[in-house]
This record gives sequence, C-alpha cells and structure tokens, in this order.
Amino acid sequence: MLLDWLEEAQLDRVGCFRYSAVEGAAANELPDPVPEPVKEERWHRFMQLQQKISAARLARKAGTRIQVLVDSVEDGVAVARSAADAPEIDGVVRIRGRGAARLPAGEFAEVVVTAASEYDLESRLA
Repeated sequence: MLLDWLEEAQLDRVGCFRYSAVEGAAANELPDPVPEPVKEERWHRFMQLQQKISAARLARKAGTRIQVLVDSVEDGVAVARSAADAPEIDGVVRIRGRGAARLPAGEFAEVVVTAASEYDLESRLA
C-alpha cells in the first residue's frame, strides 16, 4: 500500500529508515518485530521506487533556468543548491563549463539545467 501511495503521490523528496529500537520507545514492547532481512528488503524497494520518481521529476527541469547558491568549487565544477535543496541533505546542482570555476562560494548564480540524475542536477551558467 505504501509503494502504491508513493507512486501516486509523486513526491519530490522522500527518505525512509529501517526501524530500530530506541531507548524508552513504546514500540520496543510490540510483539513479533519485523526481521532485519525483511526491513532491509522493504527499505530497498521503497528507495528504488523513490529514486525512479525523483529522477523523472528532476529530468523535467532540463532546459529550465533556476537560481542557485554556490557552496564550493571542486575540480573546476561549482557545487550549488537551489532554494528547494537543504545543505547536506538534498541533492546538489553542479555547474560546469565556462565561468563555473570562478564562481565564489556564498554567491547566487543563474543557471540552465542540462541534465539530471536521481538526486542531482547538472547545469551551465545562463
């Protein structure tokens, strides 16, 4: 049911975790805990579906212009994030090509999205 709902909802950003006992949690006392291999298999199925959804949603951004905040430059590629991306949690927007290596961290830039993966966008300066 959860996977059917996820497919229908088509959420931009979703994560999940495998339940583990937490000190003092009432759930620790529930009978018949889910075996670890089942937790792992369910987690993988969930994440594979969400990766597919995320990749399709991000691919629709190809050709669009977005404003990004530059976080760093690594090996001539600027690493930035859009207003929708939380640092160190969500994906990044990589800026390649002419001028990318000279972008200062902490500055905004206007980019054109050129490609997408499951979580990240590729771009060039607009």
